[in-house]
Amino acid sequence: TANLKLLIVTGCLAQRYADELKEEIPEIDAIVGTGSYQNIDEILAELSEKHQIVSLNNIEFAYDENLPRYVSTPSHMAYLKIGEGCDNKCTYCIIPKLRGKYRSRKMEDIISEAKDLAAKGVKELVVIAQDTTKYGCDLYGKEMLPELLEELAQIEGIKWIRIMYSYPESITEELVKVIKKYDNICNYFDMPIQHASNKILKLMNRHTTKENILSTINMIRKHIPDATLRTTIIVGFPGETEEDFNELVEFVKVAKFDRLGAFSYSREEDTPADKLPNHLEQDVKDERRDALMLVQQSISEELNAAKVGNIYEVLVEEQIEDKVYIGRTQGDAEEIDSIVYVKSDKKLNIGDFVNVKITSALEYDLMGDIVNELA
Repeated sequence: TANLKLLIVTGCLAQRYADELKEEIPEIDAIVGTGSYQNIDEILAELSEKHQIVSLNNIEFAYDENLPRYVSTPSHMAYLKIGEGCDNKCTYCIIPKLRGKYRSRKMEDIISEAKDLAAKGVKELVVIAQDTTKYGCDLYGKEMLPELLEELAQIEGIKWIRIMYSYPESITEELVKVIKKYDNICNYFDMPIQHASNKILKLMNRHTTKENILSTINMIRKHIPDATLRTTIIVGFPGETEEDFNELVEFVKVAKFDRLGAFSYSREEDTPADKLPNHLEQDVKDERRDALMLVQQSISEELNAAKVGNIYEVLVEEQIEDKVYIGRTQGDAEEIDSIVYVKSDKKLNIGDFVNVKITSALEYDLMGDIVNELA
């Protein structure tokens, strides 16, 4: 458009395909890799004198609270990154090559940023990293997520703290007890298991077994019976037989995850999985994905039906028509999980927490009426 002054490409795509982007799209002014975000002001200044800068600095840079940040989420919630990179080396994943080894941020930096976000009106902190449960291993010599959560829970104004991307083998009893201890830490466990066949888990280099995953699930529910468990699964991984898939389906039926996303395996060049034999046809992968999601749909319907008549605290996020709003419970992450349709004669504000009595259940979503006043 006439108002466009600079075209800058950043992130993993820029880091991985800088040469191809430079050649195929000459209109790009700057290509900024994952280790160059801190130099963006220098890059912009340099663009006044030259065209098409490529900046691919050390990918193991880790930002701190002194690096300016733009919060693009709704004003009542924000993501809080506690680490960057990954050491797990899952065979299907390119992230370690693009973002480097796992680097934890200093705890004081994280707390400082969280306090600043709270002062700006943020009520929900979503704690993220490629692997949140590994937080602290590099800096402090041990996993420190429980200690970090203890500190975050003390920050005034933070209503919900949600933890994403927890590896099941690193969810300890200590961590679960800390989550249970604080009302403002959501009883929400996002634990991607990826599969439940031990053969496939080994091919994925997932460092766990079906038995250990089930043990972790049972441990969580022992301490927090109403915990929300979310997972993601890759269907159609190279070498996955019908027997492997059926084993996965039976595991899902037993585990009864509250939230589940299934994805057909997609080849990623320069990964060990891409070089494995016995890749499946796309239609087979998609058929298995759809079959698994039908199983999950039935589980979700059953779990949702049991919620009718109960009262939940709901975060209001959008008004869709007169007296009707969309919100989330603490068991739902923004954009990826379920929603609650809320009826209210009283005007509600975006970011309000309200009590809602569930009146009906859909396959994945809920409907309810506001009760009493703000939560």
